[in-house]
Amino acid sequence: MSPHAAQDAAARDVADITGEMPEPLTVAGVPARRAKTMLPTGIAASCHSDMFKSLACYSRPKAHRWDKYISVESKSRKASSLKQAAHYLDNPGLISLGGGLPSAEYFPFDEISIKVPVAPNFSEQETRESGQVLTAGKYDIREGKSEYGVFQGLTMTMIGRPANSILRSVEIAFFSTIVHNPPYSDWQCSLTAGSTASWDMVLRLFCNRGDYILTEEYSFASAMETALPQGLRLAPVKMDEQGLLPSSLDEVLSNWDVSARGARKPFVLYTVPSGQNPTGATQDASRRKEVYKVAQKHDIIIVEDEPYYFLQMQPYKGANAPQDPPPADYNEFLKALIPSFLSLDVDGRVVRLESFSKVLSPGSRTGWLVASEQIVERFLRNAETSTQNPSGMSQIILFKLLDEAWGHEKYLQWLIHIRMGYTSRRNVMLEACEKFLPTSVASWHPPAAGMFHWIKVDWRKHPLARAGKSYDCVEETIFKAAVDEGVLICRGTWFAADTSKEPTDMFFRATFAAAPADKIQQAIKRFGDTLRAQFELK
Repeated sequence: MSPHAAQDAAARDVADITGEMPEPLTVAGVPARRAKTMLPTGIAASCHSDMFKSLACYSRPKAHRWDKYISVESKSRKASSLKQAAHYLDNPGLISLGGGLPSAEYFPFDEISIKVPVAPNFSEQETRESGQVLTAGKYDIREGKSEYGVFQGLTMTMIGRPANSILRSVEIAFFSTIVHNPPYSDWQCSLTAGSTASWDMVLRLFCNRGDYILTEEYSFASAMETALPQGLRLAPVKMDEQGLLPSSLDEVLSNWDVSARGARKPFVLYTVPSGQNPTGATQDASRRKEVYKVAQKHDIIIVEDEPYYFLQMQPYKGANAPQDPPPADYNEFLKALIPSFLSLDVDGRVVRLESFSKVLSPGSRTGWLVASEQIVERFLRNAETSTQNPSGMSQIILFKLLDEAWGHEKYLQWLIHIRMGYTSRRNVMLEACEKFLPTSVASWHPPAAGMFHWIKVDWRKHPLARAGKSYDCVEETIFKAAVDEGVLICRGTWFAADTSKEPTDMFFRATFAAAPADKIQQAIKRFGDTLRAQFELK
């Protein structure tokens, strides 16, 4: 019996006995749920998301089928014969002469040690003084010291099993159930080598050369630069301070002219709903529901790229105003999060891209994807012959931190910690803008999540614009003048989905992610000085 069928049967058994389906999984319920899960053992042990789902999820309908949208390239992909053969490694007593794995004795790593915070003492100084040292040894599994060791971590990358050890160990399926609780039954998770690699594979899964994809009129530059070399084109959707406008999305799709566009109606929407890059816009719950209704109306796939989802911040109340206290505990934190598209997805039309890059480390190259079973299966066929799994070294570090040291509750405490950290940085930047930027030519909306601040500049008041010079000339002049003044701030046109026409409004993107508070203030002051000089203001 497959893991899915086994869980389905178990859910029905529980329902027959109790007369109702089990309750949704909670953080407090994870230990008991995990204790009932038979974890696979051995090198690259076979593993499946269904081992970790709440039984309650099997009371829900399955996802829609998306055969009509699967690309020619994706349809042609077959399961890797070498990867399929690896499943036989589960057989007791089997001696493998099949895979091309090097011997562990030739791995020049005996152990890896990392020092991590002891929750809730997350500051750098506290970690330095009293942090916990975690060590992964080469043969920890064989010696019964851990579920996961250096040997397993390294070979996992080579074997490339579809659902691998970090999925089991960090319990991403548990986490997805607790945070999003998708309202259909056959969703699955897959580890990825980061969101950019995931996006590349999703495009290959659905799109053929010449197709259009839908995206915000200002979008993540790397996402667009991933799509364009594949022969894809961009259909921009208008935005406001909350990001994507449902009315504009509906208008683009309802008025699509195949002959004029030279391509079929687009059916893939790429969106960053929380702390959108570059604008910092965040779609509230009602906005997301409206976008989802448009997606249902036109039967489109929503790819929600959410690296900033857990960086939703406290409301900004103005300079020197008392700020809201942090969430009292992880339950309050979870309740404060805006529902994701995945949590609204009754059809299985959402592909959610998640990443550790913005909440733990950008160098880990480790993330995960959540989507319907059909989509994940096609995704894995691509991964088997390209990225395979994330780095085994990264998996070990994440396992040691998130499973052995922290667990779900302390990881959520960490997310509260960085929520407040980014709230403080955001506030510093906004207060600096209020103090140093000339509001006669500069305006902005406080970002509610993420790392970016989107500043609108009234370029038509610039002397060059009044002299008849182009938008591009004015934008470049301001940009270079800011650099000369000692501040780097990104030009808005670097993120424009449609470069064929001159924009109406001018924007510059600033980030409060990395610079310390005094440098943020200094940088905004320099940009303010630039604007005053450029616009000849007193």
